[in-house]
Amino acid sequence: MRTSARFPEIDHRTGHYESFYLKATEPSGGRGVWIRYTVHKRPNADPTCSLWFTLFAPDAPQATKVTFDATSLTTPQGSYIRIAEAEIAPGRAYGSISSEALNANWDLTFSDRHQVLRHLPADWMYTGPLPRTKLLSPHPGVLWSGRLTVDNERIDLRDWPGMVGHNWGREHAERWIWLHAPLRDGGYLDIGAGRIKLGPLTTPWVANGMLVLDGAAHRLGGLPGVPRTHIDELPDQCNFVLPSKEVAVRGRVSAPRERYVGWVYADPDGGEHNTVNCSIADLDLEIDRPGETPQRMHVSGSATYELGMRETDHGIPMQPFPDG
Repeated sequence: MRTSARFPEIDHRTGHYESFYLKATEPSGGRGVWIRYTVHKRPNADPTCSLWFTLFAPDAPQATKVTFDATSLTTPQGSYIRIAEAEIAPGRAYGSISSEALNANWDLTFSDRHQVLRHLPADWMYTGPLPRTKLLSPHPGVLWSGRLTVDNERIDLRDWPGMVGHNWGREHAERWIWLHAPLRDGGYLDIGAGRIKLGPLTTPWVANGMLVLDGAAHRLGGLPGVPRTHIDELPDQCNFVLPSKEVAVRGRVSAPRERYVGWVYADPDGGEHNTVNCSIADLDLEIDRPGETPQRMHVSGSATYELGMRETDHGIPMQPFPDG
């Protein structure tokens, strides 16, 4: 067990949100699935739980969400979380979802290729009050296999690259970005970046994550790297520069707007963000090592770009589901 659900430990008076999620993309790119198992708890209230499902395709995503009360929420031994008949655990995820929008079921297994990625650089950040959002990828680079059925279409997965993530906290960042991409030879890029509201001020972008390439792991970002971190984001694209001790990574992730899915993410205190996600985006990377020619690579149709924001005028249609 590389992580565990935090909601069972939360005081009834305290607000909390939590998400376990998986991503898998076709090896050739252009098609992918993103499934979330989430918990939302307002202060002095019982939690609710939801299943979120998105099948990404070049023309448009198919998406739905179903919410349950606390009686459908458990943490069986050896599992991360179970919501109704859906469960995610080390090595496996299965479940089903049924709504007016679509019916889907999945029975998937995954094999690990990497150690857990703890985005935050210090252990106390996972137990202390700050930051208010905690993020880690218990399985940052895996291969998925199994069966996925959406309405009447069966999709067989065989060694689809992807990941399993986990985040939780008292509130979301004021603005955030999540980037993930499978890279050659089993490598990956996994970045979480946020801007935090501190009274009337909002911090610059703070990014934390990992680049694994050619068998070498490079931790990116962190507080010392903030002056050299540059992020220029729009709802459908992002240009970024992320430093580390050994390399500097420049990149651009983008996708046509019709490939994005939009969701409302609620904070336990009642605030909301519009969140847009495409898990079949294109990624261009340039990796600079001192004394070497910059290395360039292109990832087609299998990168994830997610942007959480306060704006509502971004033009990407939102799914008609409340949160919380």
